[in-house]
Amino acid sequence: MQLRVPLTVLACALALAACKPQPGAPAAAAPAADAKPAAAAPPAAAAKPTGADDNLNAVLWMQRSVEYRASAETIYRAAADKLDVALKQPNWDALVPDERGNAAKGLKPAVVMDVDETVLDNSPYQARLVRDGKEYDEVSWDAWVAEKKAKPVPGVVEFAKAAQAKGVTILYLSNRAVHLKDATLANLRSVGLPVADDSVFLGLGTVVKGCEQNGSEKNCRRLLAGKQYRVLMQFGDQIGDFVQVVANTPEGRDGLLEQYHDWFGERWWMLPNPSYGSWEAMTFNNDYSQSRDARREAKRKALDLAP
Repeated sequence: MQLRVPLTVLACALALAACKPQPGAPAAAAPAADAKPAAAAPPAAAAKPTGADDNLNAVLWMQRSVEYRASAETIYRAAADKLDVALKQPNWDALVPDERGNAAKGLKPAVVMDVDETVLDNSPYQARLVRDGKEYDEVSWDAWVAEKKAKPVPGVVEFAKAAQAKGVTILYLSNRAVHLKDATLANLRSVGLPVADDSVFLGLGTVVKGCEQNGSEKNCRRLLAGKQYRVLMQFGDQIGDFVQVVANTPEGRDGLLEQYHDWFGERWWMLPNPSYGSWEAMTFNNDYSQSRDARREAKRKALDLAP
């Protein structure tokens, strides 16, 4: 238990200590008769108050905790152990039937990976938003991507290199917009992740003939990946990285997890990301036009208090 001293007692003690000569210290010289009083120092600027931010603990956990690193490494090591099993089974496929428009048997093997918070760690961008009291916007996000400073998520480089050594192509199916392709691929290469060629980046805005994309859903791009590859595994940090989310509601999301429960830890691998995602938007009816305070209040109401 930390000992707490009353402030009045502490202040008096400090004042007395300041007046008492310290051992070995020279005595203060008496001021000259004509000495002018020193000018008073300007008052220190008051520290700018730091506003509460819902994302502080989440970002701090991802950046500073060994628990986050251990979680990510556990997932990638477990996936590496399953890779040989997937390769040996010719009918093994990580795409849901609705997103498989052709037979997978005989196609080259691939792994589909989301980028942000699955392969690349963008927590510094989130940390800047916390520091500055701001929220995500496309301008600041594009500027961050252009910096190419994102580090790899723990464990991903080792997994990706092991997959590549077995003849597996890594596909980066991301909701980074297509105009961010060059910066993204450069960042991936700089941290040691395998990039076969530019075609392995399937960003938001990729045109898929015969398939109409709904918002940022990835089903059309997964369909495109399946035309060329037998997809052994998928990696992501959101349920929408694996299957189309038709209704981003508690019931819709719970239904998807129940339906594909057995796929996780076999064909699908979920990375932890408590800092943002469709799970958050679900709590305030996916309505970002609401004020930050209104969204926070909706999130508080979504808490389970075990009544």
